[in-house]
Amino acid sequence: MIDDQTVSALDTAAGCGTRLRQAREAAGLTLEDVGTRLRMPVQVVKSLEEEQWQKLGAPVFVRGQLRSYARLLNVDISQLLEQAQVGPVVPPTLVSHTHTPRARRIAENLGRRALYVGITAVLAVPVWFATRGHFDDSAPAPSTASLDAIPAAVPVTPPVAGSDAAVARAPVAAPAAKPAAPYVASLTPVPRPAPAAAPAAANLDMQFSGDSWVDIAGPDGGTVEKALIKAGERRSFTPGQVTRVTLGNASAVQVQQNGAIVDLSPYQRANVARFQVSSEGSVVPVSH
Repeated sequence: MIDDQTVSALDTAAGCGTRLRQAREAAGLTLEDVGTRLRMPVQVVKSLEEEQWQKLGAPVFVRGQLRSYARLLNVDISQLLEQAQVGPVVPPTLVSHTHTPRARRIAENLGRRALYVGITAVLAVPVWFATRGHFDDSAPAPSTASLDAIPAAVPVTPPVAGSDAAVARAPVAAPAAKPAAPYVASLTPVPRPAPAAAPAAANLDMQFSGDSWVDIAGPDGGTVEKALIKAGERRSFTPGQVTRVTLGNASAVQVQQNGAIVDLSPYQRANVARFQVSSEGSVVPVSH
């Protein structure tokens, strides 16, 4: 709501609306055209021209709308606004309504602590009553016996039937003894067989009976050896040293894996053998 003082201050701005209406008509614009360009309701544009400030809200909004309208029509109304003495924009005074008195804060803290203590008591007391029997010193301590050992029973010799002496010698029943403490099973460690020894690593040996061109690559893709090997030479590689092998004149090369001859025919084509060596030293086909 706008008080009477604000309305009176706005009413003295007479002349701004007339100036804007004249400029609009000179530019050949309608109220609808101005409202569309300023994104302003037509009723607001009409109120500005008729200087009905009380319909437009607070002075800050009236001044802003007048300036926007003047910029659209390229009209200077700054002197008219100053003469109108439209009230300055005064920021609202912020009043804090969230202040809590010190006594109330103390009371709230004490109430929260009392609530925590109550919840702890409600949860802890039943647990204490349920577990107190386990800590009773009068309860017999359990005995420990191995699952492999069976407690020996006390042998009882039955008396001979029809013998008075046997009846006389019959033992008098002993008073009931205190129940024996329960036995707690104790798992005896079961011996386990020693782990089998890992198989020896399979070396890869090559013996050349004729000249052969080789291309041997390592695990990182780098070249281990790439050359022409003469007849009579040998090469030996440990598992993991090579991963890919190409042999030219493969019929003149004998490949052995851990002493056993490897048949290269599955990997050979046009007297060129290509194969891979796994990390264990096994010869496998080339994967593409």
